[in-house]
Amino acid sequence: MESEDDFDMHDGNESGEDDFYSGRDDDAGAIPTYDDSDADDADYEFIDNDSDDSVDYVSHSHQQNYTILSEVDIRQRQEDDITRISTVLSISKVEAGILLRYYSWNVSKVHDEWFADEEKVRRSVGLLEKPVVPFPDGEMICGICFETYPYDLLHAAACGHPFCNSCWSGYISTAISDGPGCLMLRCPDPSCVAAVGQDMINQLASDEDREKYSRYFIRSYVEDNRKTKWCPAPGCDYAVDFIFGSGNYDVTCRCSYSFCWNCTEEAHRAVDCDTVARWILKNSAESENMNWILANSKPCPKCKRPIEKNHGCMHMTCTPPCRFEFCWLCLGAWSEHGEVTGGYYACNRYETAKKEGTFDEEEKRREMAKLSVEKYTHYYERWATNQSSRQKALADLQQMQSVHLEKLSETQCQPESQLKFITEAWLQIIECRRVLKWTYAYGYYLPENEHAKRHFFEYLQGEAESGLERLHQCAEKELQVYLNAEEQLKDFNEFRSKLAGLTSVTRNFFENLVRALENGLSDVNSRGACSRMGSSKSLGGGSSRGRSGKGKGSTPRSSGSNRNIDDSGH
Repeated sequence: MESEDDFDMHDGNESGEDDFYSGRDDDAGAIPTYDDSDADDADYEFIDNDSDDSVDYVSHSHQQNYTILSEVDIRQRQEDDITRISTVLSISKVEAGILLRYYSWNVSKVHDEWFADEEKVRRSVGLLEKPVVPFPDGEMICGICFETYPYDLLHAAACGHPFCNSCWSGYISTAISDGPGCLMLRCPDPSCVAAVGQDMINQLASDEDREKYSRYFIRSYVEDNRKTKWCPAPGCDYAVDFIFGSGNYDVTCRCSYSFCWNCTEEAHRAVDCDTVARWILKNSAESENMNWILANSKPCPKCKRPIEKNHGCMHMTCTPPCRFEFCWLCLGAWSEHGEVTGGYYACNRYETAKKEGTFDEEEKRREMAKLSVEKYTHYYERWATNQSSRQKALADLQQMQSVHLEKLSETQCQPESQLKFITEAWLQIIECRRVLKWTYAYGYYLPENEHAKRHFFEYLQGEAESGLERLHQCAEKELQVYLNAEEQLKDFNEFRSKLAGLTSVTRNFFENLVRALENGLSDVNSRGACSRMGSSKSLGGGSSRGRSGKGKGSTPRSSGSNRNIDDSGH
Protein backbone atom coordinates (compact mmCIF):
# COMPACT_ATOMS: atom_id res chain seq x y z
CA MET A 1 0.00 0.00 0.00
CA GLU A 2 1.27 3.48 -0.82
CA SER A 3 2.26 5.77 2.00
CA GLU A 4 -0.07 8.50 3.10
CA ASP A 5 2.61 11.05 2.14
CA ASP A 6 1.76 10.42 -1.51
CA PHE A 7 -1.73 11.78 -0.95
CA ASP A 8 -2.36 15.41 -1.90
CA MET A 9 -4.91 16.68 0.56
CA HIS A 10 -5.66 19.83 -1.40
CA ASP A 11 -7.58 17.79 -4.00
CA GLY A 12 -9.71 16.05 -1.38
CA ASN A 13 -13.10 17.26 -0.35
CA GLU A 14 -12.66 18.20 3.28
CA SER A 15 -16.27 19.13 3.80
CA GLY A 16 -17.26 15.47 4.04
CA GLU A 17 -20.34 15.78 1.83
CA ASP A 18 -23.05 13.19 2.21
CA ASP A 19 -23.42 12.28 -1.46
CA PHE A 20 -21.79 8.99 -2.41
CA TYR A 21 -21.85 9.15 -6.19
CA SER A 22 -22.18 12.90 -6.62
CA GLY A 23 -21.47 12.92 -10.33
CA ARG A 24 -18.88 15.73 -10.04
CA ASP A 25 -16.04 15.83 -12.55
CA ASP A 26 -13.27 16.24 -9.96
CA ASP A 27 -9.59 15.63 -10.62
CA ALA A 28 -9.60 12.64 -8.31
CA GLY A 29 -10.00 9.61 -10.57
CA ALA A 30 -11.87 11.68 -13.19
CA ILE A 31 -12.45 10.27 -16.66
CA PRO A 32 -12.94 13.22 -19.05
CA THR A 33 -14.84 11.14 -21.60
CA TYR A 34 -17.96 11.03 -19.39
CA ASP A 35 -20.41 13.84 -19.99
CA ASP A 36 -22.50 15.72 -17.45
CA SER A 37 -25.67 13.84 -18.26
CA ASP A 38 -24.05 10.55 -17.25
CA ALA A 39 -22.93 12.12 -14.03
CA ASP A 40 -26.44 13.28 -13.21
CA ASP A 41 -27.79 9.79 -13.77
CA ALA A 42 -25.34 8.33 -11.29
CA ASP A 43 -26.18 10.57 -8.33
CA TYR A 44 -25.92 8.67 -5.06
CA GLU A 45 -25.81 9.67 -1.45
CA PHE A 46 -25.54 8.20 2.02
CA ILE A 47 -28.38 8.80 4.44
CA ASP A 48 -27.60 8.83 8.15
CA ASN A 49 -30.80 8.65 10.15
CA ASP A 50 -29.94 9.78 13.65
CA SER A 51 -33.32 8.69 14.96
CA ASP A 52 -32.48 5.02 14.43
CA ASP A 53 -29.99 3.27 16.69
CA SER A 54 -29.28 0.63 14.08
CA VAL A 55 -26.57 0.90 11.47
CA ASP A 56 -27.93 3.56 9.16
CA TYR A 57 -26.38 3.42 5.76
CA VAL A 58 -27.99 3.61 2.33
CA SER A 59 -27.02 4.54 -1.16
CA HIS A 60 -29.76 5.74 -3.45
CA SER A 61 -30.57 8.51 -5.86
CA HIS A 62 -31.27 12.01 -4.55
CA GLN A 63 -34.98 11.63 -5.33
CA GLN A 64 -35.88 8.45 -3.49
CA ASN A 65 -37.78 6.10 -5.76
CA TYR A 66 -39.30 3.88 -3.08
CA THR A 67 -41.26 4.02 0.17
CA ILE A 68 -40.83 1.74 3.17
CA LEU A 69 -44.17 0.50 4.52
CA SER A 70 -44.90 -0.85 7.99
CA GLU A 71 -47.90 -3.10 8.67
CA VAL A 72 -49.88 -0.05 9.78
CA ASP A 73 -49.02 1.71 6.50
CA ILE A 74 -50.05 -1.33 4.48
CA ARG A 75 -53.41 -1.62 6.25
CA GLN A 76 -54.05 2.09 5.76
CA ARG A 77 -53.24 1.95 2.05
CA GLN A 78 -55.37 -1.15 1.65
CA GLU A 79 -58.31 0.49 3.40
CA ASP A 80 -57.89 3.66 1.30
CA ASP A 81 -58.00 1.67 -1.94
CA ILE A 82 -61.07 -0.27 -0.82
CA THR A 83 -62.84 2.94 0.18
CA ARG A 84 -61.95 4.60 -3.13
CA ILE A 85 -63.31 1.70 -5.20
CA SER A 86 -66.41 1.42 -3.03
CA THR A 87 -67.16 5.12 -3.46
CA VAL A 88 -66.49 5.34 -7.20
CA LEU A 89 -68.29 2.12 -8.17
CA SER A 90 -71.11 2.47 -5.58
CA ILE A 91 -70.58 -1.01 -4.14
CA SER A 92 -70.04 -2.24 -0.58
CA LYS A 93 -66.55 -2.34 0.93
CA VAL A 94 -66.73 -6.14 1.08
CA GLU A 95 -67.40 -6.29 -2.66
CA ALA A 96 -64.68 -3.70 -3.31
CA GLY A 97 -62.19 -5.87 -1.40
CA ILE A 98 -63.12 -8.93 -3.48
CA LEU A 99 -62.81 -6.91 -6.68
CA LEU A 100 -59.41 -5.46 -5.82
CA ARG A 101 -58.11 -8.85 -4.71
CA TYR A 102 -59.18 -10.34 -8.06
CA TYR A 103 -57.31 -7.62 -10.00
CA SER A 104 -54.19 -7.80 -7.78
CA TRP A 105 -54.96 -4.51 -6.01
CA ASN A 106 -54.60 -2.53 -9.22
CA VAL A 107 -57.07 0.35 -8.76
CA SER A 108 -56.73 1.73 -12.28
CA LYS A 109 -57.30 -1.70 -13.83
CA VAL A 110 -60.44 -2.17 -11.74
CA HIS A 111 -61.76 1.13 -13.05
CA ASP A 112 -60.94 0.28 -16.66
CA GLU A 113 -62.45 -3.19 -16.58
CA TRP A 114 -65.54 -2.19 -14.62
CA PHE A 115 -66.53 0.70 -16.84
CA ALA A 116 -65.71 -1.28 -20.00
CA ASP A 117 -67.99 -4.23 -19.12
CA GLU A 118 -69.48 -4.29 -15.64
CA GLU A 119 -71.54 -7.43 -16.28
CA LYS A 120 -68.49 -9.40 -17.41
CA VAL A 121 -66.50 -8.29 -14.36
CA ARG A 122 -69.30 -9.26 -11.98
CA ARG A 123 -69.57 -12.66 -13.62
CA SER A 124 -65.80 -13.28 -13.45
CA VAL A 125 -65.39 -12.14 -9.86
CA GLY A 126 -68.62 -13.65 -8.50
CA LEU A 127 -70.44 -10.46 -7.52
CA LEU A 128 -74.17 -10.80 -8.10
CA GLU A 129 -75.94 -7.62 -9.19
CA LYS A 130 -79.17 -8.61 -7.42
CA PRO A 131 -78.58 -10.76 -4.31
CA VAL A 132 -81.16 -13.45 -3.57
CA VAL A 133 -83.75 -12.63 -0.91
CA PRO A 134 -82.93 -14.15 2.54
CA PHE A 135 -84.63 -17.34 3.71
CA PRO A 136 -88.32 -17.30 4.56
CA ASP A 137 -89.48 -18.12 8.05
CA GLY A 138 -89.45 -21.78 8.99
CA GLU A 139 -86.99 -24.57 8.41
CA MET A 140 -84.68 -25.49 5.51
CA ILE A 141 -82.33 -28.33 4.57
CA CYS A 142 -78.56 -27.73 4.66
CA GLY A 143 -77.06 -28.34 1.22
CA ILE A 144 -74.03 -30.18 2.67
CA CYS A 145 -75.16 -32.35 5.60
CA PHE A 146 -78.84 -32.50 4.45
CA GLU A 147 -80.07 -31.92 7.96
CA THR A 148 -83.08 -29.69 8.65
CA TYR A 149 -82.36 -26.46 10.53
CA PRO A 150 -84.36 -23.40 11.48
CA TYR A 151 -83.58 -20.43 9.27
CA ASP A 152 -81.64 -18.61 12.03
CA LEU A 153 -79.04 -21.42 12.03
CA LEU A 154 -78.51 -21.20 8.28
CA HIS A 155 -76.40 -18.78 6.27
CA ALA A 156 -75.92 -18.13 2.59
CA ALA A 157 -73.80 -15.96 0.32
CA ALA A 158 -75.42 -13.49 -2.08
CA CYS A 159 -76.58 -16.44 -4.18
CA GLY A 160 -78.99 -17.64 -1.44
CA HIS A 161 -77.80 -21.28 -1.19
CA PRO A 162 -78.43 -22.25 2.46
CA PHE A 163 -75.88 -24.13 4.58
CA CYS A 164 -75.80 -24.65 8.33
CA ASN A 165 -73.35 -22.78 10.51
CA SER A 166 -71.41 -25.94 11.31
CA CYS A 167 -70.87 -26.82 7.64
CA TRP A 168 -69.95 -23.24 6.81
CA SER A 169 -67.39 -23.22 9.62
CA GLY A 170 -65.83 -26.49 8.43
CA TYR A 171 -65.80 -25.32 4.79
CA ILE A 172 -64.14 -22.01 5.67
CA SER A 173 -61.63 -23.64 8.04
CA THR A 174 -60.55 -26.14 5.38
CA ALA A 175 -60.12 -23.38 2.79
CA ILE A 176 -58.05 -21.21 5.16
CA SER A 177 -55.87 -24.20 6.07
CA ASP A 178 -55.13 -24.69 2.37
CA GLY A 179 -53.52 -21.24 2.12
CA PRO A 180 -54.11 -17.82 0.50
CA GLY A 181 -56.56 -19.32 -1.98
CA CYS A 182 -59.23 -18.80 0.69
CA LEU A 183 -59.27 -15.10 -0.29
CA MET A 184 -61.14 -16.08 -3.47
CA LEU A 185 -63.59 -18.40 -1.72
CA ARG A 186 -66.80 -19.25 -3.59
CA CYS A 187 -70.14 -20.70 -2.55
CA PRO A 188 -69.95 -24.41 -1.51
CA ASP A 189 -72.59 -25.27 -4.11
CA PRO A 190 -70.64 -26.84 -7.04
CA SER A 191 -72.77 -25.04 -9.62
CA CYS A 192 -72.44 -21.61 -8.00
CA VAL A 193 -69.67 -19.01 -8.46
CA ALA A 194 -70.86 -16.44 -5.92
CA ALA A 195 -67.98 -14.95 -3.92
CA VAL A 196 -67.78 -15.32 -0.14
CA GLY A 197 -66.76 -12.02 1.44
CA GLN A 198 -64.81 -11.15 4.54
CA ASP A 199 -68.03 -10.32 6.40
CA MET A 200 -69.10 -14.00 6.33
CA ILE A 201 -65.59 -15.10 7.34
CA ASN A 202 -65.70 -12.84 10.40
CA GLN A 203 -69.18 -14.07 11.26
CA LEU A 204 -68.74 -17.84 10.85
CA ALA A 205 -65.02 -18.68 11.26
CA SER A 206 -63.21 -19.40 14.52
CA ASP A 207 -60.95 -16.79 16.10
CA GLU A 208 -57.84 -18.60 14.87
CA ASP A 209 -59.17 -18.85 11.32
CA ARG A 210 -60.18 -15.18 11.33
CA GLU A 211 -56.66 -14.21 12.33
CA LYS A 212 -55.17 -16.36 9.56
CA TYR A 213 -57.57 -14.91 6.99
CA SER A 214 -56.68 -11.39 8.08
CA ARG A 215 -52.95 -12.15 7.66
CA TYR A 216 -53.54 -13.59 4.19
CA PHE A 217 -55.60 -10.55 3.28
CA ILE A 218 -52.96 -8.01 4.26
CA ARG A 219 -50.12 -10.07 2.74
CA SER A 220 -51.98 -10.26 -0.55
CA TYR A 221 -51.80 -6.47 -0.78
CA VAL A 222 -48.00 -6.79 -0.96
CA GLU A 223 -47.48 -10.14 -2.67
CA ASP A 224 -50.07 -9.68 -5.43
CA ASN A 225 -49.17 -6.04 -6.08
CA ARG A 226 -46.66 -5.51 -8.89
CA LYS A 227 -45.20 -2.42 -7.20
CA THR A 228 -44.60 -3.79 -3.69
CA LYS A 229 -42.41 -6.50 -2.19
CA TRP A 230 -41.49 -7.65 1.28
CA CYS A 231 -38.03 -6.93 2.57
CA PRO A 232 -36.16 -10.26 2.21
CA ALA A 233 -34.18 -9.82 5.45
CA PRO A 234 -34.95 -12.58 7.99
CA GLY A 235 -37.56 -11.50 10.53
CA CYS A 236 -38.29 -8.16 8.82
CA ASP A 237 -41.98 -7.18 8.45
CA TYR A 238 -41.47 -4.07 6.31
CA ALA A 239 -42.53 -3.85 2.68
CA VAL A 240 -41.17 -1.65 -0.11
CA ASP A 241 -43.38 0.29 -2.52
CA PHE A 242 -41.27 0.94 -5.63
CA ILE A 243 -41.62 3.60 -8.33
CA PHE A 244 -40.54 2.29 -11.73
CA GLY A 245 -38.53 4.27 -14.23
CA SER A 246 -35.50 5.35 -12.22
CA GLY A 247 -33.18 2.61 -13.50
CA ASN A 248 -31.75 1.98 -10.04
CA TYR A 249 -33.20 -0.96 -8.11
CA ASP A 250 -31.12 -0.72 -4.93
CA VAL A 251 -33.24 -0.01 -1.86
CA THR A 252 -32.52 0.02 1.87
CA CYS A 253 -35.15 -1.07 4.37
CA ARG A 254 -35.64 0.48 7.80
CA CYS A 255 -34.06 -2.67 9.21
CA SER A 256 -30.85 -1.45 7.47
CA TYR A 257 -30.79 -4.34 4.98
CA SER A 258 -29.96 -3.21 1.43
CA PHE A 259 -31.27 -5.29 -1.45
CA CYS A 260 -32.12 -5.17 -5.14
CA TRP A 261 -35.84 -4.65 -5.60
CA ASN A 262 -35.75 -6.36 -9.00
CA CYS A 263 -34.24 -9.72 -7.96
CA THR A 264 -34.44 -9.40 -4.11
CA GLU A 265 -30.78 -10.41 -3.77
CA GLU A 266 -28.54 -8.15 -1.71
CA ALA A 267 -27.81 -4.77 -3.31
CA HIS A 268 -25.36 -5.25 -6.17
CA ARG A 269 -25.14 -2.05 -8.17
CA ALA A 270 -23.43 -1.67 -10.64
CA VAL A 271 -23.58 -5.36 -11.64
CA ASP A 272 -26.77 -6.49 -13.39
CA CYS A 273 -29.16 -9.04 -11.90
CA ASP A 274 -28.35 -11.74 -14.49
CA THR A 275 -24.66 -11.68 -13.60
CA VAL A 276 -25.48 -11.85 -9.89
CA ALA A 277 -27.84 -14.80 -10.44
CA ARG A 278 -25.22 -16.68 -12.46
CA TRP A 279 -22.54 -16.00 -9.84
CA ILE A 280 -24.71 -17.12 -6.90
CA LEU A 281 -25.72 -20.26 -8.80
CA LYS A 282 -22.09 -21.02 -9.57
CA ASN A 283 -21.12 -20.60 -5.93
CA SER A 284 -23.79 -23.05 -4.83
CA ALA A 285 -23.61 -25.53 -7.73
CA GLU A 286 -21.65 -28.75 -7.89
CA SER A 287 -19.96 -27.75 -11.15
CA GLU A 288 -16.85 -26.47 -9.39
CA ASN A 289 -16.51 -29.74 -7.49
CA MET A 290 -16.60 -31.61 -10.77
CA ASN A 291 -14.04 -29.24 -12.26
CA TRP A 292 -11.74 -29.85 -9.31
CA ILE A 293 -12.14 -33.61 -9.64
CA LEU A 294 -11.43 -33.39 -13.35
CA ALA A 295 -8.37 -31.21 -12.83
CA ASN A 296 -6.82 -33.08 -9.91
CA SER A 297 -7.74 -36.71 -10.44
CA LYS A 298 -7.73 -39.44 -13.07
CA PRO A 299 -10.16 -42.33 -13.50
CA CYS A 300 -9.04 -45.81 -12.58
CA PRO A 301 -8.60 -47.70 -15.89
CA LYS A 302 -10.56 -50.65 -14.45
CA CYS A 303 -13.42 -49.33 -12.29
CA LYS A 304 -13.39 -45.70 -13.60
CA ARG A 305 -13.59 -44.17 -10.12
CA PRO A 306 -11.65 -40.87 -9.84
CA ILE A 307 -8.34 -41.16 -7.99
CA GLU A 308 -6.27 -38.31 -6.55
CA LYS A 309 -2.49 -38.74 -6.59
CA ASN A 310 -1.21 -38.11 -3.05
CA HIS A 311 2.30 -39.57 -3.27
CA GLY A 312 5.32 -38.94 -5.50
CA CYS A 313 5.59 -42.34 -7.13
CA MET A 314 3.76 -43.05 -10.39
CA HIS A 315 2.67 -46.45 -9.05
CA MET A 316 -1.01 -46.11 -8.22
CA THR A 317 -3.26 -48.63 -6.45
CA CYS A 318 -7.03 -48.19 -6.58
CA THR A 319 -9.04 -48.50 -3.38
CA PRO A 320 -10.77 -51.78 -2.43
CA PRO A 321 -12.45 -53.76 -3.77
CA CYS A 322 -10.85 -52.85 -7.12
CA ARG A 323 -7.14 -52.68 -6.07
CA PHE A 324 -6.03 -52.32 -9.65
CA GLU A 325 -2.39 -51.21 -9.97
CA PHE A 326 -1.59 -48.82 -12.80
CA CYS A 327 0.74 -46.03 -13.96
CA TRP A 328 -0.41 -42.49 -13.17
CA LEU A 329 1.04 -41.07 -16.40
CA CYS A 330 -0.14 -43.48 -19.09
CA LEU A 331 -2.89 -45.26 -17.09
CA GLY A 332 -1.47 -48.62 -18.23
CA ALA A 333 -1.25 -51.71 -16.02
CA TRP A 334 1.70 -51.49 -13.63
CA SER A 335 2.63 -55.08 -14.39
CA GLU A 336 3.75 -53.89 -17.83
CA HIS A 337 6.03 -51.22 -16.34
CA GLY A 338 9.60 -51.30 -15.06
CA GLU A 339 13.02 -50.56 -16.44
CA VAL A 340 11.82 -51.17 -19.99
CA THR A 341 9.42 -48.22 -19.70
CA GLY A 342 11.96 -45.78 -18.27
CA GLY A 343 11.98 -46.76 -14.60
CA TYR A 344 9.56 -46.31 -11.74
CA TYR A 345 9.62 -42.51 -11.72
CA ALA A 346 9.14 -41.97 -15.46
CA CYS A 347 7.16 -43.45 -18.30
CA ASN A 348 8.64 -43.62 -21.80
CA ARG A 349 5.33 -44.91 -23.09
CA TYR A 350 3.62 -41.74 -21.88
CA GLU A 351 6.29 -39.45 -23.34
CA THR A 352 6.15 -41.28 -26.67
CA ALA A 353 2.37 -41.21 -26.75
CA LYS A 354 2.40 -37.51 -25.88
CA LYS A 355 4.69 -36.75 -28.80
CA GLU A 356 2.44 -38.79 -31.07
CA GLY A 357 -0.59 -36.89 -29.82
CA THR A 358 -2.36 -39.88 -28.23
CA PHE A 359 -2.91 -38.10 -24.91
CA ASP A 360 -3.32 -34.58 -26.28
CA GLU A 361 -7.11 -34.41 -25.92
CA GLU A 362 -7.06 -35.84 -22.41
CA GLU A 363 -4.34 -33.46 -21.29
CA LYS A 364 -6.07 -30.46 -22.89
CA ARG A 365 -9.28 -31.34 -21.12
CA ARG A 366 -7.49 -31.63 -17.79
CA GLU A 367 -5.53 -28.43 -18.35
CA MET A 368 -8.70 -26.52 -19.22
CA ALA A 369 -10.30 -27.78 -16.04
CA LYS A 370 -7.31 -26.61 -14.00
CA LEU A 371 -7.45 -23.16 -15.57
CA SER A 372 -11.18 -22.97 -14.91
CA VAL A 373 -10.71 -23.87 -11.24
CA GLU A 374 -7.83 -21.40 -10.87
CA LYS A 375 -9.82 -18.58 -12.46
CA TYR A 376 -12.89 -19.22 -10.32
CA THR A 377 -10.78 -19.50 -7.16
CA HIS A 378 -9.04 -16.21 -7.97
CA TYR A 379 -12.28 -14.24 -8.28
CA TYR A 380 -14.19 -16.05 -5.54
CA GLU A 381 -11.47 -15.49 -2.93
CA ARG A 382 -11.51 -11.74 -3.59
CA TRP A 383 -15.31 -11.65 -3.67
CA ALA A 384 -15.49 -13.45 -0.31
CA THR A 385 -12.67 -11.38 1.21
CA ASN A 386 -14.44 -8.11 0.46
CA GLN A 387 -17.65 -9.54 1.88
CA SER A 388 -15.81 -10.41 5.11
CA SER A 389 -14.22 -6.96 5.20
CA ARG A 390 -17.65 -5.37 4.78
CA GLN A 391 -19.10 -7.38 7.65
CA LYS A 392 -16.15 -6.38 9.85
CA ALA A 393 -16.64 -2.73 8.86
CA LEU A 394 -20.31 -2.95 9.84
CA ALA A 395 -19.33 -4.26 13.27
CA ASP A 396 -16.68 -1.54 13.60
CA LEU A 397 -19.22 1.15 12.72
CA GLN A 398 -21.66 -0.13 15.34
CA GLN A 399 -18.88 -0.16 17.92
CA MET A 400 -17.84 3.34 16.87
CA GLN A 401 -21.35 4.76 17.20
CA SER A 402 -22.18 3.05 20.48
CA VAL A 403 -18.87 3.39 22.34
CA HIS A 404 -15.94 5.17 20.74
CA LEU A 405 -17.47 8.45 19.54
CA GLU A 406 -18.52 9.45 23.04
CA LYS A 407 -15.06 8.76 24.43
CA LEU A 408 -13.37 10.52 21.50
CA SER A 409 -15.59 13.54 22.01
CA GLU A 410 -14.42 13.81 25.62
CA THR A 411 -10.69 13.29 25.07
CA GLN A 412 -10.41 15.54 22.00
CA CYS A 413 -12.81 18.19 23.34
CA GLN A 414 -15.01 17.93 20.26
CA PRO A 415 -18.84 17.77 20.20
CA GLU A 416 -20.12 14.56 18.64
CA SER A 417 -21.70 16.58 15.83
CA GLN A 418 -18.16 17.51 14.78
CA LEU A 419 -17.15 13.84 14.57
CA LYS A 420 -19.60 13.03 11.82
CA PHE A 421 -16.71 12.72 9.35
CA ILE A 422 -15.70 9.45 11.07
CA THR A 423 -19.14 7.92 10.61
CA GLU A 424 -19.21 9.08 7.00
CA ALA A 425 -15.85 7.43 6.37
CA TRP A 426 -17.11 4.09 7.72
CA LEU A 427 -20.34 4.37 5.71
CA GLN A 428 -18.22 4.96 2.63
CA ILE A 429 -16.08 1.92 3.40
CA ILE A 430 -19.14 -0.29 3.86
CA GLU A 431 -20.70 0.81 0.59
CA CYS A 432 -17.45 0.60 -1.36
CA ARG A 433 -16.73 -2.91 -0.07
CA ARG A 434 -20.13 -3.95 -1.38
CA VAL A 435 -19.48 -2.41 -4.80
CA LEU A 436 -15.96 -3.83 -4.98
CA LYS A 437 -17.18 -7.29 -4.02
CA TRP A 438 -19.55 -7.46 -6.95
CA THR A 439 -16.98 -6.14 -9.43
CA TYR A 440 -15.18 -9.47 -9.03
CA ALA A 441 -18.31 -11.31 -10.17
CA TYR A 442 -18.43 -8.87 -13.10
CA GLY A 443 -14.77 -9.50 -13.90
CA TYR A 444 -15.23 -13.27 -13.84
CA TYR A 445 -17.81 -13.14 -16.64
CA LEU A 446 -16.02 -10.47 -18.68
CA PRO A 447 -15.05 -12.20 -21.98
CA GLU A 448 -11.37 -13.12 -22.14
CA ASN A 449 -11.07 -12.01 -25.77
CA GLU A 450 -12.10 -8.42 -25.02
CA HIS A 451 -8.62 -7.41 -23.91
CA ALA A 452 -9.12 -3.65 -24.04
CA LYS A 453 -12.28 -3.80 -21.93
CA ARG A 454 -10.63 -6.11 -19.44
CA HIS A 455 -7.60 -3.80 -19.04
CA PHE A 456 -9.86 -0.76 -18.71
CA PHE A 457 -12.00 -2.55 -16.11
CA GLU A 458 -8.94 -3.70 -14.16
CA TYR A 459 -7.51 -0.19 -14.23
CA LEU A 460 -10.69 1.34 -12.78
CA GLN A 461 -11.06 -1.49 -10.28
CA GLY A 462 -7.44 -1.14 -9.21
CA GLU A 463 -7.76 2.65 -8.75
CA ALA A 464 -10.92 2.23 -6.69
CA GLU A 465 -9.49 -0.59 -4.58
CA SER A 466 -6.26 1.30 -3.97
CA GLY A 467 -8.17 4.35 -2.70
CA LEU A 468 -10.43 2.18 -0.56
CA GLU A 469 -7.49 0.41 1.09
CA ARG A 470 -5.95 3.75 2.05
CA LEU A 471 -9.27 4.98 3.46
CA HIS A 472 -9.87 1.75 5.37
CA GLN A 473 -6.40 1.79 6.90
CA CYS A 474 -6.80 5.42 7.93
CA ALA A 475 -10.20 4.80 9.55
CA GLU A 476 -9.16 1.53 11.19
CA LYS A 477 -5.49 1.94 12.15
CA GLU A 478 -4.66 5.64 12.32
CA LEU A 479 -7.87 6.52 14.14
CA GLN A 480 -6.88 4.08 16.87
CA VAL A 481 -4.17 6.50 18.05
CA TYR A 482 -6.83 9.08 18.96
CA LEU A 483 -9.18 6.47 20.44
CA ASN A 484 -6.42 5.28 22.79
CA ALA A 485 -5.26 8.80 23.73
CA GLU A 486 -5.87 9.90 27.30
CA GLU A 487 -5.60 13.59 26.49
CA GLN A 488 -6.25 15.97 23.60
CA LEU A 489 -3.85 15.65 20.64
CA LYS A 490 -2.91 18.76 18.70
CA ASP A 491 -2.90 17.11 15.26
CA PHE A 492 -6.50 15.86 15.47
CA ASN A 493 -7.73 18.53 13.03
CA GLU A 494 -5.08 17.42 10.54
CA PHE A 495 -6.38 13.87 10.88
CA ARG A 496 -9.92 15.15 10.30
CA SER A 497 -8.86 16.79 7.03
CA LYS A 498 -6.98 13.69 5.92
CA LEU A 499 -9.82 11.26 6.61
CA ALA A 500 -12.44 13.56 5.02
CA GLY A 501 -10.21 13.98 1.97
CA LEU A 502 -9.65 10.24 1.61
CA THR A 503 -13.41 9.70 1.89
CA SER A 504 -14.07 12.18 -0.91
CA VAL A 505 -11.38 10.79 -3.21
CA THR A 506 -12.52 7.19 -2.67
CA ARG A 507 -16.07 8.28 -3.47
CA ASN A 508 -14.86 9.72 -6.78
CA PHE A 509 -12.98 6.56 -7.72
CA PHE A 510 -16.02 4.39 -7.10
CA GLU A 511 -18.20 6.87 -8.95
CA ASN A 512 -16.06 6.33 -12.04
CA LEU A 513 -16.09 2.55 -11.58
CA VAL A 514 -19.86 2.30 -11.11
CA ARG A 515 -20.59 4.59 -14.04
CA ALA A 516 -18.25 2.66 -16.34
CA LEU A 517 -19.80 -0.71 -15.45
CA GLU A 518 -23.35 0.59 -15.85
CA ASN A 519 -22.37 1.87 -19.30
CA GLY A 520 -20.97 -1.54 -20.21
CA LEU A 521 -17.41 -0.15 -20.40
CA SER A 522 -18.53 1.75 -23.49
CA ASP A 523 -15.57 4.12 -23.22
CA VAL A 524 -13.50 1.43 -24.90
CA ASN A 525 -13.80 2.25 -28.61
CA SER A 526 -14.43 -0.17 -31.45
CA ARG A 527 -10.74 -0.36 -32.41
CA GLY A 528 -9.97 -2.02 -29.09
CA ALA A 529 -8.34 1.00 -27.50
CA CYS A 530 -9.53 2.68 -24.37
CA SER A 531 -10.52 6.32 -24.14
CA ARG A 532 -7.98 8.63 -22.60
CA MET A 533 -8.08 8.57 -18.84
CA GLY A 534 -7.18 11.52 -16.64
CA SER A 535 -4.51 10.83 -14.08
CA SER A 536 -5.49 11.04 -10.43
CA LYS A 537 -3.68 14.10 -9.10
CA SER A 538 -4.92 13.42 -5.62
CA LEU A 539 -2.84 10.26 -5.45
CA GLY A 540 0.38 12.13 -6.12
CA GLY A 541 1.37 9.95 -9.08
CA GLY A 542 1.24 6.63 -7.22
CA SER A 543 0.95 3.40 -9.16
CA SER A 544 -2.26 1.49 -9.67
CA ARG A 545 -2.36 -1.76 -7.80
CA GLY A 546 -2.66 -5.02 -9.69
CA ARG A 547 -5.08 -6.73 -7.33
CA SER A 548 -8.18 -6.86 -9.41
CA GLY A 549 -7.58 -9.26 -12.26
CA LYS A 550 -5.31 -12.20 -12.94
CA GLY A 551 -1.90 -11.27 -14.19
CA LYS A 552 -2.57 -7.57 -13.87
CA GLY A 553 0.65 -5.60 -13.47
CA SER A 554 1.30 -2.11 -12.21
CA THR A 555 0.33 0.78 -14.44
CA PRO A 556 2.89 3.60 -14.56
CA ARG A 557 1.32 6.97 -13.88
CA SER A 558 2.46 10.57 -13.70
CA SER A 559 0.54 13.45 -12.20
CA GLY A 560 -1.65 15.28 -14.66
CA SER A 561 -0.79 13.03 -17.62
CA ASN A 562 -3.15 11.18 -19.95
CA ARG A 563 -2.51 7.83 -21.57
CA ASN A 564 -4.08 5.17 -23.77
CA ILE A 565 -4.56 1.55 -22.89
CA ASP A 566 -4.38 -0.69 -25.94
CA ASP A 567 -4.76 -4.45 -26.28
CA SER A 568 -1.33 -5.05 -24.78
CA GLY A 569 -2.37 -3.29 -21.57
CA HIS A 570 0.19 -0.47 -21.78
